Amino acid sequence: MSTEPSDDFSKVETPSEIISRLKDGMTIGIGGWATRRKPMALVREILKSDLKDLTLVSYGGPDVGLLCAAGKVKKLIFAFVSLDQYPLDPHFRAARQSGQIEVWELDEGMVHWGLRAAAMDLPFLPTRIGIGTDIINQPGFKFIDSPYEDGETFVAMPAIKLDAALIHAHRSDAKGNILTLSPDPFFDELFARAAPDTYVSVEKIVPTAELDMEANARFAIVERARITAITETPYGAHPTSAAPDYHLDLKHIKSYVESAATPDAWEAYKSTYLSGTQADYVDAVGGVDAIDAIAKPVY
Repeated sequence: MSTEPSDDFSKVETPSEIISRLKDGMTIGIGGWATRRKPMALVREILKSDLKDLTLVSYGGPDVGLLCAAGKVKKLIFAFVSLDQYPLDPHFRAARQSGQIEVWELDEGMVHWGLRAAAMDLPFLPTRIGIGTDIINQPGFKFIDSPYEDGETFVAMPAIKLDAALIHAHRSDAKGNILTLSPDPFFDELFARAAPDTYVSVEKIVPTAELDMEANARFAIVERARITAITETPYGAHPTSAAPDYHLDLKHIKSYVESAATPDAWEAYKSTYLSGTQADYVDAVGGVDAIDAIAKPVY
């Protein structure tokens, strides 16, 4: 890890220090999208903690599944929980079907609009999404009429306010300037703006000059003032992708899916992959060379 020792404004913490800031019952937004750039190292740190009764907000992937399997989730606000090639995360599916968790299932655009409302410090944003569907028959929705001549009635999508957000980025400095180098940053900016505290795992911390923030402005998705703490976790999104650094580990995703088959399979998965440090995890999945060798997927 390369930091700037003379910097009095360092936001660098360990994963365990970051997770120790979270409290039972919090509403936590998790960035990324299904199997892309999920802050999995921080999720695995939550699994080792005593945290409970969490409300999660996510375009979900194995982040949601793992936390459901570990009994950490009280309520889930989501658009989907998918492993892409495996359409439904089996641990999420088990929790949903058994009634283990409360759910507020939304359209993808509704989650977007709810986060954007919170990011803009607005109580709601009007939308046509959901009209004519069963989504808006759930509790929590109200309607609003346009004050203009059109008089159209809209769904008033309420703000999805977060207590904290967890996201994963590629590079940062010790001050909290971050660069997200993926082709699509998805909604990580809105997760960060919808929360008073945002915690970021990054592939590598470098001196500020190496970020070249002026040349890479399009990759700087959110101001460092929005970042509460950062932690360097190489391969911290694995088994999800953090392209262009590394790609989706479909072989490990298969192992993860199979861990939901029986209680013994889940216990074996936990003991192999979820009990140690991030470095232990990387070793357990085959090591740095194996992750680097994963081919870019062709869809």
